[in-house]
Amino acid sequence: MDTAAFLRRIGVASHSGPSVEGLSELHQAFVGAVPYESVQYQFGQGGSMDPEVVARRIIAREAGGYCFQLNGVLAHLLTSLGYDVTLHRGGVQTATRPAVVDASHMVLTVVLDGGTWLVDAGLGDGLLTPMPLQAGATAYQDPFTLTLRESDLVDGWRLDHDPRAGLIGMDFESAPAAFTNFEAQHKHLSLSPDSPFVRTCSAFLLRPGHMASIRSVGLTQTYKDRIDNKIIDSQSEYYEVLADIFQLPLPHYSAADRDALWRRVWTQYENFLAAQQAN
Repeated sequence: MDTAAFLRRIGVASHSGPSVEGLSELHQAFVGAVPYESVQYQFGQGGSMDPEVVARRIIAREAGGYCFQLNGVLAHLLTSLGYDVTLHRGGVQTATRPAVVDASHMVLTVVLDGGTWLVDAGLGDGLLTPMPLQAGATAYQDPFTLTLRESDLVDGWRLDHDPRAGLIGMDFESAPAAFTNFEAQHKHLSLSPDSPFVRTCSAFLLRPGHMASIRSVGLTQTYKDRIDNKIIDSQSEYYEVLADIFQLPLPHYSAADRDALWRRVWTQYENFLAAQQAN
């Protein structure tokens, strides 16, 4: 990884070495500049999980990533800067997915100054800054509040999310994991037609006081005091939103690619409306 170029990409001028303050700065800069997204999975070709490849695409603003890619790159970056990073097997719970730990989510912890920190840039609407890995730890991660406790599923931990978020919670094992432990899930989630990341084109970006998400053409912006929703009904506005709000200008997409993606996301929205009417 070109560490200096990556730090410039996320807006960090310099980093003087491992510290709690430095870790927090890196984490917030990363999630505020690199989108969690499944746009790259809409053409049936998947996407690399290799941190070197993913980092180059992020630097070029061709892509962001999802948990395996984002936390893989973040682990690589932190390790290169001298941090003690460990990977863990996890799983997320949503309204349509039960709580399970099946390596469908990659989690990071960092040991620093005698303490352990939960680090996770791969939840979409998750952590703005690291949280101390302590039972009962609660953090206001503007605009959300998150709480840690011992997991009921595994020997590990549970992150309970804010009720206003799309994510209910996330469980992960205390035991260390290897990067290869996530390869099978990545292959399925990035390529299978049944994968939620393939079925629905989405992007998320989290900054202090503002969480933005787009699913197909439905844009949601969450603030401390309100939630704004909007349907993006033109192709030109859709790509403006991806570039301006989600930092995803997609410079490598041809006009034909953009037309095809727009047709796909609008069809996803029409299918969503049809399913709602059927119910």
